[in-house]
Amino acid sequence: MSDPRRVLLIPAYNEAPRLAGVLDRARAAAPDFEIVVVDDGSSDGTARVACGAGARVLRHPGNLGYGAALQTGYKLALREGAGLLVQMDADGQHDPADVCALAAPVLRGELDVVIGSRFLGRGDYQMGALRDAGRRLFRQLARRLGLDVTDPTSGFQALSPRAVSLYARDFFPSDFPDVDVLVAAHRSGLRIGELPVKMGPGLRASSLHGGIAPLYYVYKMLLSLWATAQRPAGHGPGEER
Repeated sequence: MSDPRRVLLIPAYNEAPRLAGVLDRARAAAPDFEIVVVDDGSSDGTARVACGAGARVLRHPGNLGYGAALQTGYKLALREGAGLLVQMDADGQHDPADVCALAAPVLRGELDVVIGSRFLGRGDYQMGALRDAGRRLFRQLARRLGLDVTDPTSGFQALSPRAVSLYARDFFPSDFPDVDVLVAAHRSGLRIGELPVKMGPGLRASSLHGGIAPLYYVYKMLLSLWATAQRPAGHGPGEER
């Protein structure tokens, strides 16, 4: 890939207090990337902050979900022929200094999905006991389906055009794209790897960790992984048999 167009995709929902700092660091760390913020129906001026920081902004009319915000960015990148997409969160957990390192294996044509892992020796990221138990469970289930990664729930990823094209399909979940999507990508023949990144705790409470959301998440992931396992390896999601 000589000089592909590079997109840094940042989904955001009510992140106005944190977003300007994230975008400033991202622009300094990855100056060759076009920064695209997908505002998922925020009510706090997120879009205004993103525009003021010089990002390209796409807005949802309402809160459609994290996965829907990602897929809006994927479809834009696919339509405009981007050769590389890196996705990161807007809450300050992901360090923009790692963007170029994650992108490198994709640019070299070695991998289609590069996951930024919290558990490969950089930093001292601490995960709560219940969340860590869930991570270990889903890591073991992914292993049984042929994918061995240390951080299957990381949303800090670099994607090749092949991966973006797959994720733009209708199978991609609108709420919590996670290990189920990685397993689907692996079984579709995409090359997946990991690199160490340094992550801090998110600067706001996650909507995934309150009320019945954790129970729904586990149920949804188990069901999705089961459905993925029913498809023959090499058969992409949404394709006809």
